Amino acid sequence: MQKVYEELTSAFRRNQGRLSPASYERIVTKYTTLFEDSETLFLLLQASGYPIVEDENGFYLETYFKPYDEQRYCVIDIETNGSKPESAQVIEVGAVMVQNGEIIDHYESFVECTFLPEYISKITGIVPEDLIDAPSRLTVLSQLRLFLDDAVFVAHNANFDYGFLNHSFDRFGLGSIGNQKLCSIDLARRTIESERYGLAHLNEFLEIGTPVHHRAYSDALTTAKLLAIIFKNLPESIKTTDDLLRFSISSRKERTQNKALIS
Repeated sequence: MQKVYEELTSAFRRNQGRLSPASYERIVTKYTTLFEDSETLFLLLQASGYPIVEDENGFYLETYFKPYDEQRYCVIDIETNGSKPESAQVIEVGAVMVQNGEIIDHYESFVECTFLPEYISKITGIVPEDLIDAPSRLTVLSQLRLFLDDAVFVAHNANFDYGFLNHSFDRFGLGSIGNQKLCSIDLARRTIESERYGLAHLNEFLEIGTPVHHRAYSDALTTAKLLAIIFKNLPESIKTTDDLLRFSISSRKERTQNKALIS
């Protein structure tokens, strides 16, 4: 599904956020199977969190038009018992839903696990007793999928959390993640002048004040507060969610043109 997300997004951007029914069909037909027609794939896209909407004129990408400050952002952090999703699992999830500069909801849970390396316990403070009677992986991942809905997926070093959860969702039959992805490290590097961009350093440097780190909910909360600081330092040219998404992966040359750096 990742290829269809990418191709659709590129097509929407080339066409000012809209696609005719014929253009949509040309793209998605390449990804349909004997068991999926284009209408079924549309439903799967929406269920995955991809922000596609159908109206009387065809299809449009919601994030292309939505003002970035009105967008819902699901700020997520996970703790795992290893670095590779093929051989490890999520042991704790923390998520904060942000909209209009306010935290509007949150979700957190330990995850049942029988294997917890000692070095993970030392880093996180999580002990085996926390996980023995915790909800199952399927339960937590299903609840997180519902909580995430179609919000923009935000994380500090988003490729790790997004990739790990995407693999986990797929493994448990929950489909792939189609939500737009935003990395707070990438945004911080473009809006905040700092020697380092690790979450613990930014927490101290920006006086965010979250007392605990390397725990899922506290790190998600820190990232949400960091996102609020980032938003105050965005260039005035950033108007929509899609502007923000593209700015987050802009080139070094474009970054130096940003006059909103703080020291």
